[in-house]
Amino acid sequence: MYISNLLTDAAILAEIGKRIARCRLDRQLTQADMAEQAGVSKRTVERIEAGASAQISTIIRILRALNLLPGVERLIPEPGPRPMELLKLKGKERQRASAPRKVKQSGKGWTWGDGA
Repeated sequence: MYISNLLTDAAILAEIGKRIARCRLDRQLTQADMAEQAGVSKRTVERIEAGASAQISTIIRILRALNLLPGVERLIPEPGPRPMELLKLKGKERQRASAPRKVKQSGKGWTWGDGA
C-alpha cells in the first residue's frame, strides 16, 4: 500500500505496523527477540505491528533493532538553504576560472632591451 495524505491515521499506522512485522520476519526475528534488542516489551512490539500508536522513541528503538534507522533520513530530510540565503550568496559565486600562473624561469632574468 502506498502511504498518502488520503489515508486515515489508523490506516497509516496499520501499514507501518505491517512493514515493521515484514522486516522483522525477513530478519528471522521473533517478536520477543526484537523486543529484547530494542529494549521494549513484547506486548509493545505486538501493539505496534497491529497498528496501535506508539511513542516516537519506541519506534526509533525498533528501527534501530531492525537496522532501519538510516531510513529516517528520507522520512524527514535535512532542510537546504533558505531562499534569502541563496540571494545573499548569489553575488559571491565565482564567475570565471583563472588561467594557470606562469612559473618564473630560473637563470638569466629579463632586462631592458631584451625584447626587441
